[in-house]
Amino acid sequence: MLTDTEADTDTAAGTDTDTDVVVVGYGPVGGVLAILLAQRGRRVTVLEQRAQPYLLPRATSFDGETARLIAGTGIGPQIGEFTEPADGYRWQNAAGQALLDIDFAAVGPYGWPDANTMHQPTLEARLATRLSALPGVDIRRGERVVGLADDGERVEVTTSGPDGATRSVTARWVVGCDGARSFVREALGVSVTDLGFSYDWLLCDVELAEPRVFTPSNVQICDPKRPTTLVASGPGHRRWEFMRLPGESNAELERPETAWRLLAPFDVTPANATLLRTATYTFQARWADQWRVGRVLLAGDAAHLMPPFAGQGMCSGIRDVANLAWKLDLVLHGLADVSVLDSYTTERRKQVEESIRSSVKLGKVICVSDPGAAADRDAAMLARASSGTSTRPEPAPPLSGGLLYQRFTGVTEPPAGDVAPQGRVRYRGRTGLFDEVVGRGFALFTTEDPLAALGEERLGFLAGLGAHVVRLDPPPVGDGGDTGERSGSGDDGDDGSAAADLDGVYLAYLGRCDGTTLLVRPDYHVFGAAKGAAEAATLVDDLRAQLTGVARAPRSRLGI
Repeated sequence: MLTDTEADTDTAAGTDTDTDVVVVGYGPVGGVLAILLAQRGRRVTVLEQRAQPYLLPRATSFDGETARLIAGTGIGPQIGEFTEPADGYRWQNAAGQALLDIDFAAVGPYGWPDANTMHQPTLEARLATRLSALPGVDIRRGERVVGLADDGERVEVTTSGPDGATRSVTARWVVGCDGARSFVREALGVSVTDLGFSYDWLLCDVELAEPRVFTPSNVQICDPKRPTTLVASGPGHRRWEFMRLPGESNAELERPETAWRLLAPFDVTPANATLLRTATYTFQARWADQWRVGRVLLAGDAAHLMPPFAGQGMCSGIRDVANLAWKLDLVLHGLADVSVLDSYTTERRKQVEESIRSSVKLGKVICVSDPGAAADRDAAMLARASSGTSTRPEPAPPLSGGLLYQRFTGVTEPPAGDVAPQGRVRYRGRTGLFDEVVGRGFALFTTEDPLAALGEERLGFLAGLGAHVVRLDPPPVGDGGDTGERSGSGDDGDDGSAAADLDGVYLAYLGRCDGTTLLVRPDYHVFGAAKGAAEAATLVDDLRAQLTGVARAPRSRLGI
């Protein structure tokens, strides 16, 4: 059992270790974390008990925010190789009546489609190729973690190889991304909150022999005789899921003959499709009560499990590591106090709890096998859907606390915590999405002159964080901004910091915030907004104070 005793600063800064961070588990969550750290120059060791990659899909989609986070690993240009945008998600009753219709946009507020169906094995292969090209990375497959020892300055991780021999690796930090049966979580002795909502479902992954259009892409059939899910899972692939009914055995459900019988009403047969897998699985709704114990942290399924109905399982894991990677990097670099890592649990656990409860709520609507209860549900939902209008997906969930701007009297106010939108800009002769043209990391957008508003010292502090400081300009009149590369830098101002907001995304967002400056974190959450040069300086000072653990005196709304 590890203790949660730690020093106020990263006392291991001078400790000799084999690596900076050990990542336990090499699924998509562990892979993304390892890349985000390695891209920042960190030494990373990945330990994975499977000797070979797992070649069957598990997750089937990710949302637009997650697409943006995945693109941050450097595989953005390849995402189209293993994904297809979803056009909608319909819930219908046994009679085919629409209970709920959600329309997805081809380009959502974060610069990517609202919903992306995907082939997970190909995603993992692209991540693996990217990680193998980065320096300072050691990937050890077939190594099962069997021991953890945290002495307060470093962690020794013991593994058992295929031959049964043990060896160890020392790290300044360890992150358990090792799934639902996480050894790391068990070794920490962390308790789990379980909502006790669980059903068995038969999963059937299918590869289609010929291209075929399913409209909408994803359908939930709320039929009490057999609740059923139909979802796309990347180019040429689809998944059907069938709820196990009372009296049915898992063994009977998993027989190929059973799968083909259930698939037949959808015109899916051995003549036009290959059945890649049939398996029953039990979804769960639970989360770890602690996500950090000393120098060991949890992420992904090791920290939380949820029903699949909102499609947020893998997305939540990617959000975990996007939140954690930049904080670990700053701590390792000596630019942030160790206490910053406590904000990881504060921020992510509450978000995950809300996602799990929302997924359970959806599951209680879907997993109804009593005809009377189903009829009551249908009547209520049909009454709400009588207008015949489709709905749009909810925006990405904001953070409600943690490392956010404590405006004026120490209260966090919107837009702090929002996921910042992404639009196209023209910057230093290039045109495209902000992340690709300007870059990733901290970003400060302002309509002010940055030097006049912040001064050289604050700009130096931001430069030390690798922040992008951008003055926003409206696009030239009559300029649609639809061209690609542009030569010259005449649009960029004397200091090269100006960016033309081609679609008005950022200027409109600042207008809604009644602000002139926006400071965005590397995970795209808004740290805070400010109005005027004086508050812009306070905004940057507050970031520095929170990173270093130095309290800042509250300010009044008059700036006194």
